[in-house]
Amino acid sequence: MQQLDDSNFILYAAANYDNPQCYDTDEFYDDLKRFKYLKRLLNRYRETGELKERLILNHLTVIYNVFGSTPATRLLFFKLDGNYDLLKPFLVLMGLMPDKVENIGPMNLTFNDIDIHMDERIIKVLRKI
Repeated sequence: MQQLDDSNFILYAAANYDNPQCYDTDEFYDDLKRFKYLKRLLNRYRETGELKERLILNHLTVIYNVFGSTPATRLLFFKLDGNYDLLKPFLVLMGLMPDKVENIGPMNLTFNDIDIHMDERIIKVLRKI
């Protein structure tokens, strides 16, 4: 699997983008903005404790629908650096957390599922859904 970094992020995303209702590049870039929105939502939770779990799930659902399972996971791990403990409970709930995510970032990092702890408060909130 190729290394995913800043130099090839857009190309990798475009190569794996599958949205039959997309008519121009604006829609592609709108879908890419979802990564930034997710990062903001997770950072807000980390800073204030405010969790918008349904909005996070909606963004994740769209991302996985248009990029596919493996590419979406790799793109998320690249863009949401440092928020893996917050992301993992959502991916587990959706049945999309792989055993490992490989070749992420300039240091070619590999993330193993077993090494990523999950935020307990998010787990409690998601269990109520």
